[in-house]
Amino acid sequence: MSLNPRLVKESFSIIEPVAGKAAAYFYGRLFAENPHLRGMFPPSMDVQRDRLFHALTRIVWSLDSPDSMASYLGQLGRDHRKYGVVADHYSAIGSALLATVRRFAAAVWTAEIEAAWVAAYEAAATLMIESAEADAGVSPAWWLAEVVDHERRRPDIAVVTLRPTQHLPFTAGQYVNVQTARWPRVWRTFSIANAPRPDNTVCLHVRSVPGGWVSTTLNRDTRIGDTVMLGPPMGTLAPPGEGTRDLLFVAGGTGLAPLKAIIEQVIASGGRRGVHLLYGARTSGELYDLPDLIRMEASYPWLRVLPVVSDEPGYDGLRGRLPEVTQRFHSWAEHEVYVCGPPPMVNETVRRLQGDGVPLSRIHRDVVHGEGWIA
Repeated sequence: MSLNPRLVKESFSIIEPVAGKAAAYFYGRLFAENPHLRGMFPPSMDVQRDRLFHALTRIVWSLDSPDSMASYLGQLGRDHRKYGVVADHYSAIGSALLATVRRFAAAVWTAEIEAAWVAAYEAAATLMIESAEADAGVSPAWWLAEVVDHERRRPDIAVVTLRPTQHLPFTAGQYVNVQTARWPRVWRTFSIANAPRPDNTVCLHVRSVPGGWVSTTLNRDTRIGDTVMLGPPMGTLAPPGEGTRDLLFVAGGTGLAPLKAIIEQVIASGGRRGVHLLYGARTSGELYDLPDLIRMEASYPWLRVLPVVSDEPGYDGLRGRLPEVTQRFHSWAEHEVYVCGPPPMVNETVRRLQGDGVPLSRIHRDVVHGEGWIA
């Protein structure tokens, strides 16, 4: 049967309001039917359930955009190699998924809808399997990396520099999954905060969050000389292509990391585009990377760094919420724009920029969910 995105989307919209229950049912069904698969997953499944539904949502809503879906599923297939996922596992996952959507969309379920889901899953699984098999011949499933520098910028933020033992190919703006020795099978995503370097090092900006196993370990308990594991680089945020448009970057908190990497790449390319960076935090003390950004600004005359503070009345500089501050300047309608940070800040900034005339096609975004989760 050919893909029928409409039927999949309509039935999925019924499941979205009960996403948490559906994800819990899916994993319960998967492990009940395949107990041997439980050991591939972390002890606590809360984040895993959220990630599952986020990935499923993205796949469903990109079914009628084949190129976008293929790119995302290709990355997902390569990334799943680090879990030990092989082609045989996909039939078990597909069976549990179909049982889940059948149960939670029972009010509208028909044979035609079931056939549409089967076709969609088979197409997605084929893309992931083929991508993983192609990657297996040229790249490892994961990379070991040594901690070569660890700098606590604040009690809750560390800048961690890693040197992978093998070459790690990535593009400025991408992120990696990280696993520490303390928490086996627990992977968390962190954006790479630098453009590719000759010495193969990568820099992560890590904010520890309450209950965050990996972020807390990387922040408080990691030392120079320790080893972590990295998954393959992922993400579609990337430096601008050839062109002359000036650039606006809007970064909230550790959402700075991928944008800083892209700015580094722009500088390294030798171009002379005008670059504005609005870098926001609640207080001036939370602008953890400002000294380094000022050094970048001094070496690149076309870069202007504008720190923004929202909750410090005595701050001698730009004050306010980032989405509002973007509207205090001249129009950004002719700029290429990058936005990264917490979801509410990203969503409101994008909405305001669109309202001010910036086409959505020229707004590139990433959001940070909780413990290092980039979406």
